[in-house]
Amino acid sequence: MAKRVKYYSQYSTEQPGLFDDETPADQPDFTVNITPSERNVSTGPAPDSDVLPEPVRRDTISFISFGSGSSGNCSYIGDSSCGFLIDAGVDPKQVWGTLAHHCIRPEAVRGICLTHDHSDHVRYVYSLVRKNPHIAIYCTPKVLNGMLRRHSLSRRIKDYHRPIYKEFPFTIGNFEITAFEVSHDGSDNAGFFITHGDHTFAIATDLGHVTDRVDHYMRRARYVMIESNYDATMLANGPYPIHLRGRIAAPNGHMDNCDTARFLRELYTPMLTHVFLCHLSKDNNTPATALRASAEALAEAGANVVDRPIVPGADGAMPCVRLVTLPRYDASPMYVLRIK
Repeated sequence: MAKRVKYYSQYSTEQPGLFDDETPADQPDFTVNITPSERNVSTGPAPDSDVLPEPVRRDTISFISFGSGSSGNCSYIGDSSCGFLIDAGVDPKQVWGTLAHHCIRPEAVRGICLTHDHSDHVRYVYSLVRKNPHIAIYCTPKVLNGMLRRHSLSRRIKDYHRPIYKEFPFTIGNFEITAFEVSHDGSDNAGFFITHGDHTFAIATDLGHVTDRVDHYMRRARYVMIESNYDATMLANGPYPIHLRGRIAAPNGHMDNCDTARFLRELYTPMLTHVFLCHLSKDNNTPATALRASAEALAEAGANVVDRPIVPGADGAMPCVRLVTLPRYDASPMYVLRIK
């Protein structure tokens, strides 16, 4: 049985979802031992640092985050023919504008996979699909019912729903996707394990601790997107009331930087090439703090941690791991993922 990396909390968790203050704030520059060459905060259109000069080929997939945190979560995974969104908590103007910036048309987006029913993951789901009837909504029946119960969403959303079930793979275009159980305080919370040829991508945006199923799928992935929500010292000394601190630190709350870092150290193998740290708290974390914890842990496991594009075959015999934090309010670059 896989080792769990977070202790259980004494606080009750039978409450609604967790949301930080949504007032935007500039994120500071950060410096860590891996000598960053770029900030993970954009102030305009998504930068092109990772975009290939030629069209994305069949042996590559692309990944974009449109926002990550309690203010809104949404990301895109695609190949040269089509793709899909993970969650729908970011304004459609930012989603479609960023995709257009990277020459991706709405017709190429075939679906939206929802992790759970909290507002920062679903608030714009109907807005995204109502003018794009070709886009299906993939979530478990419990997540659909939770959305309709918690939020003021049109009942017409049922017309777009394609029910999925955990541990049963489904396909969108050339991608095979498997939902798996994660520990969080929404309705029927899920992570996603995504395969495309030899590409494997595991995503867990909100989780209180690493469960056996999270461990199982993360260990199979070349690319990992995992929550690194808070710094324990900042949370303990911060402005949140004690009951909210307890909910965040609970086993179905959010992940502490050190717990995420410890897990990354345990799962690392040379197959792992990209780690995206997501859902950083505005009040109880900083990009520099989260990066430092995970960079040091991966280095202890023998990884060569970098923050630049990895070109297969160009870095010699030493395998590299690209480690980044996803911006809270802005779009990330397009990350083009390829296999040697």
